[in-house]
Amino acid sequence: MAYQALYRTWRPQKFSDMIGQEIVTKTLKNAIITGQITHAYLFNGPRGTGKTSAAKIFAKAINCLHPVDGEPDGTCEICQAADNGTLGDIIELDAASNNGVDEIREIREDVTYAPTQAKYKVYIIDEVHMLSTGAFNALLKTLEEPPANVIFILATTEPQKIPATIISRTQRFDFKRINAQSAYERMVYILDQRGNTYDEAALKVIANAADGGMRDALTILDQALSFGDGHVTLENALLVTGSVTQTLLGKYVEAVVNQNTKQGLARLSEVLDEGKDANRFVEDLISYARDLLLYTEAPELVTLVPDETFTQLAKTQSANIWYNMIDTLNNTQQQLRFTNRPAIYLEVLTVKLSQPVGQEQTVPSASPTVDHTAVAVQPDRQSSKQQPTQQPTPSSVSEPAQSMAIDQERSQPAPEPAPMTSQKTRVAPHVSEDQAAVFSVLSEATRGDLDRVTAIWGDMINMLPVPEQAMLNVARPIAASSNGLVVAFDFDVIRVNAMRKADLLQTMVTQIRELTQAQHERQLVFITTESWPVLRSKFVAQLPKHKQQTPAVNPDVEEKADETEDNLVTEAKTIFDAGIVEEIDD
Repeated sequence: MAYQALYRTWRPQKFSDMIGQEIVTKTLKNAIITGQITHAYLFNGPRGTGKTSAAKIFAKAINCLHPVDGEPDGTCEICQAADNGTLGDIIELDAASNNGVDEIREIREDVTYAPTQAKYKVYIIDEVHMLSTGAFNALLKTLEEPPANVIFILATTEPQKIPATIISRTQRFDFKRINAQSAYERMVYILDQRGNTYDEAALKVIANAADGGMRDALTILDQALSFGDGHVTLENALLVTGSVTQTLLGKYVEAVVNQNTKQGLARLSEVLDEGKDANRFVEDLISYARDLLLYTEAPELVTLVPDETFTQLAKTQSANIWYNMIDTLNNTQQQLRFTNRPAIYLEVLTVKLSQPVGQEQTVPSASPTVDHTAVAVQPDRQSSKQQPTQQPTPSSVSEPAQSMAIDQERSQPAPEPAPMTSQKTRVAPHVSEDQAAVFSVLSEATRGDLDRVTAIWGDMINMLPVPEQAMLNVARPIAASSNGLVVAFDFDVIRVNAMRKADLLQTMVTQIRELTQAQHERQLVFITTESWPVLRSKFVAQLPKHKQQTPAVNPDVEEKADETEDNLVTEAKTIFDAGIVEEIDD
């Protein structure tokens, strides 16, 4: 006989075999014992928590010839036929692939016929939320006036998609996630019965990775057994689940809470180099921080065996550290769902976790003219007048930047600026962010200048310290002239912080000049990736007006108007990448 997966071989055959659903199983057993069996049930809960198994056991128990305390005896001909799948009075239907009106109409016709072998004809409809509106309407008629010997068991993971008229005609049972300890004990039982050897730590890793699904736990266990030739080791469990070792987690957390950004990024690099999943890494970090939070108050709830690093962290750090870490990790976990560049988010996460709790930098003013606490930045030609301080609007700040800014503002009010006369400030290279500065670069930009900067951009980043490399990994050059360079940042908070780092700005302009063999340094202009398409469109739109104003008098302007318009497309392709220039007839 072909090999069967563990979750099939060890599928519960009695209510007593089910784990983690004691309330559901006790209620169903009592209904069978007292004869209070209704015509329709709704089993709701996460995947792999026993909904279909409970439905099959219930269908077998109500038809069993010799039930014992609400349990099927497993020996009568009805039970054996049900176990072998040959009992025609128990009908299973997958609504995901049979969700039309015709399939439900067939059921409506079939229910009029009496059972052939058993006492009840039981219909188990899995993933019932996948039925079409017409199919639900057809099913509703049957649920309103069911025959006496017909029972419906509807199973779903998304009850909110089921019409209220259907739900109101069923008894609803909510299956909960199976906790890690129950899953661990079940796997121990199965492996002991099979005679397999295992590491206890490996089974705990698998139980945590299953995230409340017993079927998922057994599927992962099956993989670990195959990988380890019948023996489940911690190393194999980590490889199969994509989890990170406790040692590496401890070293990473130790680095960030000690505000050692460089070491934290190095530990993150180890995780990514091993091919670990970004989402799994964040989940492991959340579990690790949660265990640290509980260790001093309720050590029995901790899911890992404390090592020296873990114990030291728990003793030396306050609970506030772990509260803030869990909040930050939760925000990053939500952001990872919508990106195909998870490494960048993890790098930004590492830099943020390395900031002192309660002292994270708030998002500075949208006008970056002067930073009294770090560097003095020269004002733009168009920004010489003092402007009132204002925060970036939500429309101009990317979603990750907004979440980081909100967290930072919650934890610490804006620091008071030091008096300008207290010490001599250091002048940084000229860096701008306003529209006029962008247009100034674009008016002289060429594709050749941009190509030269792009070619050396990676080399320039590699010359920076690791924390500053992480900042520029979310930035890229998008326009360049012989005198200026426009750089777009994915996150506004990173852009603003970069504008405040004098050493970073000086290194950038110096290395770009040397690597491109330019005669002089370029003026830096920092913008967000989100604002770039708007600025680019505005610049292209104002080109005709700009052309007509210079020179002031030109007798051939009207005769050459058409030629000027044609040249605009060519000029746009020269400044920008030709692949992003679209010519539209008015």
